[in-house]
Amino acid sequence: MTVREILKMGDERLLRIAKPVRAFGTPELERLIADMFDTMYAANGAGLAAPQIGVDLQLVIYGFKQNVRYPDAPMVPETVLINPVLTPMSSEKEEGFEGCLSVPGLRGSVPRWTRLHYEGVDQFGQAIRRDVDGFHARVVQHEVDHLHGILYPMRIVDFSRFGYTDVMFPDLDPNDDD
Repeated sequence: MTVREILKMGDERLLRIAKPVRAFGTPELERLIADMFDTMYAANGAGLAAPQIGVDLQLVIYGFKQNVRYPDAPMVPETVLINPVLTPMSSEKEEGFEGCLSVPGLRGSVPRWTRLHYEGVDQFGQAIRRDVDGFHARVVQHEVDHLHGILYPMRIVDFSRFGYTDVMFPDLDPNDDD
């Protein structure tokens, strides 16, 4: 398929609210999802939301066995999640560093719910329901934020924990463009 351009912070299209997907199992949707996975893999991403490539649909993909940008993160199953609804399973939040393909070269510490229930459908309209925690929960929250026009820097509470990846995490891969 095709590696698409990833929009960067400052592009007003990243601030829009995405529309629900209404048609499932279509060739157009399959092409979009294939392009998103190609784009995510090419950028060593942990996930990607359709708005990041300029498509205003409630569609996110995520997952990896290992990721050079997050070398200590546990595996997250590859998932296509459409029209997601997130429900925290407790009020407990945890700070954790995040990067974003739309905010290259920077990382920031963001509070996220530690345990999460999410629902949605896959590309065929089949229901997905999962209870997750840890990094999996963080990735889902990060990607779904994109559907609401929210980039992770908007959630940072302490800006002393926001900066350039190569300065804050010099041991990460120097080719890491995140």
